[in-house]
Amino acid sequence: MSRFVLVCGMNHGGWWYEPLAERLEAHGHTAVPLTLTGLEPTPDHARTITLDTHVADVVRAVDETAEPGVRDVVLVGHSYGGLPITGAADARADVVSALVYLDAFLPEDGDSGWALTNDDERAWYVADSRRLGHAVDPLPFFDERARPHPVATLHQALRLTGAWRSVPTKVYVEALDWPGESPHRQSIDRAAADPQFVCHAWDTRHNVMHDGPDRVLALLRGLV
Repeated sequence: MSRFVLVCGMNHGGWWYEPLAERLEAHGHTAVPLTLTGLEPTPDHARTITLDTHVADVVRAVDETAEPGVRDVVLVGHSYGGLPITGAADARADVVSALVYLDAFLPEDGDSGWALTNDDERAWYVADSRRLGHAVDPLPFFDERARPHPVATLHQALRLTGAWRSVPTKVYVEALDWPGESPHRQSIDRAAADPQFVCHAWDTRHNVMHDGPDRVLALLRGLV
């Protein structure tokens, strides 16, 4: 059985993955639907929250979940979640067996969310951080549980040694049902050009859990 750490996208918390986590655990796996720092229902905004903070969140979840010397942790990142799972895999490559990017950022050393996305997304980051200054407000159609996302996490460059590339299995899922250009086009093309990646294209919205966990569950169970 495998140990899954599930990291969601901007403005979302572990609640987004709870239906999937329940299904994984019903099959005998361990599943941690992670809420990153600053995305809690009542976050503490007294501290500066950066991408390093979120990488540390995922590393901590890996350390609490993994067994020493056993390589069976699967890191799953949706959208923004691709950044911290890559950073965590770089730090804990010895225990991570697979990386799964669900229509997510796929960074290299020195990349940031700001650098990897398109102008439409950057305009959202700017316009919807005016109210708070330190965080980007959720879009109007997001779930009511969504929270402002710490804006510094989108601007900080990710520091990678390259150790994450030793993770044996790497999977990228592209969501095709975008109303315009996908803001993850750079990442999609990067995965497609990388022979280490198995790539899928799904006729689904960016919110790949919108129609339920079945499709993601089948993908993850096929890895173990």
